[in-house]
Amino acid sequence: MMSRRDVLAAAAAGLTTAPVTAGPILRADDPGFSAVVDPGAQLRTLYAGGRWCEGPCFAPALGGLVFSDVRSNRMLVLGEDGEARTFRDPSNNANGNTLDAQGRLVTCEHRGRRVVRREADGGLTVLADSYAGKSLNSPNDAALGPDGAIWFTDPIYGITVPDEGIMAEPAQSARRVYRIAPSGGIAAMTEALDQPNGIAFSPDGRTLYVSDTGAALKNPEGARAIYAFAVTAGPLPAPRVFATLEAGVADGLAVDEAGRVYAACVDGVRVFGSSGAPLGRIATATAAANVAFGGPDGRRLFVCAGPAVHAIDLQVRGARFA
Repeated sequence: MMSRRDVLAAAAAGLTTAPVTAGPILRADDPGFSAVVDPGAQLRTLYAGGRWCEGPCFAPALGGLVFSDVRSNRMLVLGEDGEARTFRDPSNNANGNTLDAQGRLVTCEHRGRRVVRREADGGLTVLADSYAGKSLNSPNDAALGPDGAIWFTDPIYGITVPDEGIMAEPAQSARRVYRIAPSGGIAAMTEALDQPNGIAFSPDGRTLYVSDTGAALKNPEGARAIYAFAVTAGPLPAPRVFATLEAGVADGLAVDEAGRVYAACVDGVRVFGSSGAPLGRIATATAAANVAFGGPDGRRLFVCAGPAVHAIDLQVRGARFA
């Protein structure tokens, strides 16, 4: 069984960053999938020179699609001209990225064991690097909340997987989801999951989706589900299971304007209705690690999958808070 942590083979010699067009393998599990993606839509490979591409974030003010190549310890930005340019090198094994309420890039760093914000002059402001006086594990992915808070997951991959950070013993007693208030300050919101990973909000901001990738740590009995939390003013209540995978794990998550959930999985991007019912799958040749909406009209789905970054234009837009 192939997991999110499996080391992917290096990109084949001769690969370039030039876009390559190929027909996606679309599997419809429900008639509603046709409302998501046209059967004739094309999956384009925009970049194929990475080791483990992650954290796609569409940021036109920064030049295009910002993404992390975690195991190469760098970040790149992919412009509309198709060129991939260095954004941060080294990047502290950066992983997930998101934009804050002011449009500033927020990045989770494995090696730095911190969450940082990029300022207008290119400098970095540390938003969180510890909790209760102890270092974080390795912040993995982040999402903007409806009130301007930044939420992030803190599993242990960056301190236990070679090439993704610096090996260390966890300082925290649990793997948590944290919230950084708009005014600053970090609060633990839940420690109910084994290895919280991908994170995204419903369009109304009342539900938080988090993928649990405990099964990726060579534990066949580990978690391989997406959980839904009702968002409250304080710590999150116990979650409900939103969707469960029969193999592999769900990694990064995204949500569209109708509340459908997109999960990066070992066999591509799986799409679920707002009830958790499977709608269909957009296949990728290598395990997908993360997804994000963007593009000129918000309908383009960017997919990070091993050495590559793909894109496919959908019939729906990504969710945005009012």
